[in-house]
Amino acid sequence: MNLKTYSVVAAAILSMSESPAQQRGKSVPPELEAQLKDFFIQKEDQARALAKEESSEQAPEVWAFFKAGKEGDWKNVGSIYRTLRSGAYQYEGTRTDKRLVTMAWQPVNEAYGAYEGFSQGAEDYVVMFGQEILDSMPRGSIYFGGTDPGRWLVTAFSKSHANADPCFVLTQNALADGLYLKYLRAMYRKRIVTPSDDDSKKAFADYVADAERRLKEGTLKPGENVKVLDRKPQVSGQLAVMQINARIARTIFDANPKREFFIEESFPLDWMYPYLSPNGLIMKINRKPPVEISTDVVRKDREYWTRFVDRALGQWLAPDTSIKDLCDFAATVFERKEEGDYQADEKFVRNAYVCKTYSKLRSSIAGVYLWRWNNSKSPAEKQRMAKEADFAFRQAYALCPYSPEAVHRYTSWLMEQGRSKDALLLAKTAARLDPRNGKFSKLVEDLEDK
Repeated sequence: MNLKTYSVVAAAILSMSESPAQQRGKSVPPELEAQLKDFFIQKEDQARALAKEESSEQAPEVWAFFKAGKEGDWKNVGSIYRTLRSGAYQYEGTRTDKRLVTMAWQPVNEAYGAYEGFSQGAEDYVVMFGQEILDSMPRGSIYFGGTDPGRWLVTAFSKSHANADPCFVLTQNALADGLYLKYLRAMYRKRIVTPSDDDSKKAFADYVADAERRLKEGTLKPGENVKVLDRKPQVSGQLAVMQINARIARTIFDANPKREFFIEESFPLDWMYPYLSPNGLIMKINRKPPVEISTDVVRKDREYWTRFVDRALGQWLAPDTSIKDLCDFAATVFERKEEGDYQADEKFVRNAYVCKTYSKLRSSIAGVYLWRWNNSKSPAEKQRMAKEADFAFRQAYALCPYSPEAVHRYTSWLMEQGRSKDALLLAKTAARLDPRNGKFSKLVEDLEDK
């Protein structure tokens, strides 16, 4: 994979939401419509300024797209975006329209992403997501949004994305895209240090060299595609792109030492784990790796998520809740769609978008506890982190028992603990909830063989 190729692949990584082809002009809750229209206005102004700066021709559909959004014509927003997407450089299998290979494409993508989130998510939880993430960070922080909601909704709820008000919103998923980096440089100018093209090339070269070394040592990660053709290393695939993204993210972190950093994780970036600690819905990237996550931080994290889970699912889930009771809840509320004795919020449990979104957030924090458990040399600290990881995974599963990430990460953790029966029960429950997901049935087969 050369520099041009990984730029094209970079932005198509890890989307949690439905593809645009599945969107058919969904409506937007009336309470959110005015805010979304205003966001379309902001993004059109930004796109026109970028087009002028580049002196680039734009496809006329770009301006028709923004016009539809400003008028609340959501059916046309979806239809026009599908046309634009078919020619966008970011997506494999499309015919690239050179008029879309410009910085102005980013505001189009961001406006549509906000529309997707506003139209798919339950209103209360969409608002909570965007506002609480922004409120949890000091002004002027640098925030990496990873999943679709983590990027698009936080961008949309910012007072001004272009003016970094209240914070700088980036995504770690597209840092390997040279045009996205150009967009960041144009938007944020000298307010923060953003990577140059040379920085990007260096990250790519460093990764290739490291991958070639690990290929010889036999230490490549599962799914890391590296080959040597004509004595030259060739890398490809999602994992390779995210490894390059990780290196560029580290460049941004190191180049802005006076800024505070936060992340909403999509794909785990190994270098960050020693630096991470829970911060409400998201995580803080500490300037210096903490020796351990303090008792106070752990307590606040547990209290925050207990309040949220109690609101969304009813007040029944506790650290000592059994896996059987967890699966009984999933079967009652998600499979049979009954209320039972749980008093779960229908707006939450009947909306797959918010279930997957919040479950993902909690799984990510559980992953930080798991990393600490794996790497701590203190028996007492390992026990403390094991306890927090287990409860956080339990909450993530309860929030969305058909989330592939929550299911696979939690069952893997349980197997490490020698709790194969619990892992199998979780997998079987998930397989019933989503029988079309072949990975769940495969997981059940694998666990039954162990």
